[in-house]
Amino acid sequence: MPTRATKRGRERTPLARDCDVLICGASFAGLAVARELAGSGADVLVLDRYEIGERQTSACGIPTGWLHALALEDALQQTFAELVIHTPHNTVRFGLPWTFSTFDYRTLCGVLAGMGSFEFETAKVNGRSADTVHTDRGDISAPLIVDALGWRRVLGAGPNIQPPDALLSRGLEVHPLGSGEDLEVWIDRSYVPAGYGWSFPADGELRIGVGSFDPRHHVREPTERLADDLHADKVRYQGNWIPHALRDGTEDGIFFVGDSAGHCLPLTAEGIRTALYFGIACGRELRAVVEGRHTRGAALVNYHRFSAEHALAFRWMLHVQRLVPRIAPRLLAPSLRAMGAKRFVEWSFNHYLDIAHPDFVASGSGGARGLSAPLPAAPSLS
Repeated sequence: MPTRATKRGRERTPLARDCDVLICGASFAGLAVARELAGSGADVLVLDRYEIGERQTSACGIPTGWLHALALEDALQQTFAELVIHTPHNTVRFGLPWTFSTFDYRTLCGVLAGMGSFEFETAKVNGRSADTVHTDRGDISAPLIVDALGWRRVLGAGPNIQPPDALLSRGLEVHPLGSGEDLEVWIDRSYVPAGYGWSFPADGELRIGVGSFDPRHHVREPTERLADDLHADKVRYQGNWIPHALRDGTEDGIFFVGDSAGHCLPLTAEGIRTALYFGIACGRELRAVVEGRHTRGAALVNYHRFSAEHALAFRWMLHVQRLVPRIAPRLLAPSLRAMGAKRFVEWSFNHYLDIAHPDFVASGSGGARGLSAPLPAAPSLS
């Protein structure tokens, strides 16, 4: 279990220390990295601006197989075997070849954190100099540093491109009390010119939102309008920027995981299982360094290559994301009906799941669903 020495207010203590592995970010990606280091003997420190599980930033849905593979069933709220897609001209039900589930964010983060062995501190990460990370509580040095802080890529070299110029989508949702049996998506330009709306039931709560592929289009008004159309209260707002382009998995000696590496699938904006998937991959490489099985340089090369090997799938999904808004609404309805054929649904959704398959959790290394075979040891960067 993670241990902590976090203080608040006047008791907030200075933080200046060294550690073996520093993980910046304590959501899905960062906690997955920490999980893989459990029992390695490494001195692991996890930092986040918020308490673990404190700040939900997504609709919290994932292929159910990932919850089972990681023994996170305690967080499961509701499971769906169908995806319902609404257009202005029709509604199509896709029977999925695997189920999708909503989950409780705080519970999942707590259970996942409990699988690790690390210290946790609340601190705002401001940047770094070489192997030293600067926070609002002091400087921390480590030979192995992970940026799992999100799309801002705080520990990256040089200034980052900000929205609306960055390759980001934007999303906003409300969380009214309510119930439903369907996992629903709206592809309707009356809500957003390029993007979609959604309603994810979660055991007594509805997560209703709108996402825009174009960051210049605001989503508050259409989100509220969709909630009104569903006769739901507009309460408990939650929004975020969503990367839709893969970025380098390593840079200047730093490992990037989750949104900081663009590990969020274009078109669907699904980033939770990919954060877990790439976090596990990164954690395995770091563990090999800690245990002396290869150098930091080799780990950087291996993980960079592993992330880059997924670029084709990400590019194809980004291509489809850009194509969908160009399809005339009158053609969208028959296109969706055609895609609803069982054989096509099974083929397409299984390929989609394969991008980050839950079998990876138990796969160890090797193969398309595991880490690439280790490269010859590179010169040590430590």
